[in-house]
Amino acid sequence: MEHNSTFPIKQNELDMLRDEASGYLKSIQWEQGQRAKNKDKNAKDESILLYLSRANNGGGSSEVTSVSKTILALKKRLLPDSIAIPVYLNQTLYAVQEGLTLGIWIKDSFYDASGLSGLNERKSALDSNGKREFESKMQTATAFQLFAASYKILHDLKPYSSDDLSVMKQKFAGIPEVSFISPLKGIACILFYYDKYLGHPDIIKSDKDVIDFTVVYFEALIDEIQLRKSSLEYTETILDRTYKLEKSDFAVSGWDNVFAGTAKSVEFNKIQFEQIVGNRDAKHFARRLTERMLSYDFEAKKNPFQELGGFMPVFMGYGIPGTGKSMLIAAIATRLKEHCDNLDIPFLFHPMPDTLISTFQGGSAEKMVEWMKPMQDPTKLIFAPIDDAENNLQERTTQGVSAGVKEVIGVFLRYTEGAYAVNYGNSSIGLFTNLPEMLDKAVISRVQGRFKIDGARTEHDFLDQDHLWWRKLDKTMPDFVNMASPVDYEFLKDQGLAKNMGDILSSVNKPTEERVLEAYDKAEKQHKTNDHLFYAALYKEIQKVFPFFSSRDVRNIQSAISLRLTDFDLEEDWFDKPEIYFKQNYETKFNMLQELMKSNMKGLDFSEIRRQEVVRYLDNVATIADTVFKRKVDARVSQLNIDMEAREQFEKRD
Repeated sequence: MEHNSTFPIKQNELDMLRDEASGYLKSIQWEQGQRAKNKDKNAKDESILLYLSRANNGGGSSEVTSVSKTILALKKRLLPDSIAIPVYLNQTLYAVQEGLTLGIWIKDSFYDASGLSGLNERKSALDSNGKREFESKMQTATAFQLFAASYKILHDLKPYSSDDLSVMKQKFAGIPEVSFISPLKGIACILFYYDKYLGHPDIIKSDKDVIDFTVVYFEALIDEIQLRKSSLEYTETILDRTYKLEKSDFAVSGWDNVFAGTAKSVEFNKIQFEQIVGNRDAKHFARRLTERMLSYDFEAKKNPFQELGGFMPVFMGYGIPGTGKSMLIAAIATRLKEHCDNLDIPFLFHPMPDTLISTFQGGSAEKMVEWMKPMQDPTKLIFAPIDDAENNLQERTTQGVSAGVKEVIGVFLRYTEGAYAVNYGNSSIGLFTNLPEMLDKAVISRVQGRFKIDGARTEHDFLDQDHLWWRKLDKTMPDFVNMASPVDYEFLKDQGLAKNMGDILSSVNKPTEERVLEAYDKAEKQHKTNDHLFYAALYKEIQKVFPFFSSRDVRNIQSAISLRLTDFDLEEDWFDKPEIYFKQNYETKFNMLQELMKSNMKGLDFSEIRRQEVVRYLDNVATIADTVFKRKVDARVSQLNIDMEAREQFEKRD
């Protein structure tokens, strides 16, 4: 749903509510429901749930709890010698207070926007319909208040929590009950169990655990609210607006939860493109990708290159082992990070973890959702490489493919196209593989840009690869490398970046793959290659040979052509003086790019580019389709050779 209006949350309005929030932390009363009390009968974790259900010593009376007292007690237990409240404890208490304050503000805002304030004033005079509406709106107000409060707490504490919360999640036994009866009861219930957990000696072993537990607890609360939100009514005034906290990057947009994966950037080795030998196609592609991502507009939440057709949310680099895939991933990340630092843009390097496939039923899907979620965060640029993609995204129909792989692919497809797919033009997923033919067909069809990673290819490439190695020796001992350098070549000259794809593709003439060539010749007999009908005929022929060729492939070809049309350099001085382009508003950026694109197209021939890209794509499809069969044949041939050789040697010995 589109959020069409933004409302500011003013700091001075929050100041007026802070006392109320800190009052709740000092003391609240909650009477446990019977179900929560009886939770221990079939509990998965006896000790903790039993402890929670006995929180009232079994009595029916309600009990007063105080989160601030519990935190002081924790301080005494964990850090008996320190005088001030240690930083993690203090930070947590403050974050929970600020979350509650914001939740109260959101609740008040909902009261006014939904007409609940008016119902509340006439409460005693309401008829049965009015009472029902009143109760229903109270529940929604409570849920939204708890959601906003949890969301703010996560926003403030997530950056300080541990990267791996799995141990804490295992200790955590869930929230026994969540009350939506009224805003006051909602807060009392949540703080009651939060307090009980904090007081349990097994949960908190160090002051850092307090932050980690708080994050796990309020994430669980958000999950609970998300599960129950479909039963809430009168949510229009929640869904149609965004509340933005002034002087902060925090905003609440309906029930959107960007944190279901606020990921932290992963460390990587810094590598420059010049240190990678060969791979002209890959380096060029990578450079274009970085320029395009950097054009993303944070205000408009879109990328002008998406409108021009030059952006790739999913791309693939493939090539034989040892040609520099991992180096290329690091080089893309390095280039993005340097530009982002320079332009003051938040950057997230977010590689897929190796431990994604889980042995638990449903575990892989959950982990994959957790990994894909951050891609929907419009507040940073995100580069998400999947190295050795064939491990996690392997063809589902192959024998012996685990259920985990199928789950991961299901999530990948859902998030890259379909109802869940949100692409603002700020994130790009790169599949890197030695075995593209082993990737699932549906996954490959999501790939909108592809390039070869073929390593050193020319004499100069091999010369440079050696040069990168021996020049280190040359630096430490100047005359030690006593060999002659080439006369007519300056080292590393060929390793710079190409001006455009035309430089790299000069040789594309006709398809190299036999069956594609045959289809091409058939189509050419019927139509000239600069007739639109030529391509319609060609695609029809290709479908006869490769039944899986579909309109999605045609769309991919179209996006490859669009990429070529937007294949121009951004001006040098735009990078030196960001205010010229990068810091401009969306419209200005879009118009500047259109101008560049027009001047770039003057030297291009559309029908020729279209032909080249179609030939390239179809060759690629054929190669990938054939490789599996060819690999089996090669293996069989080599086995037969070994058998023959063995027989000969055996006969000689006899």
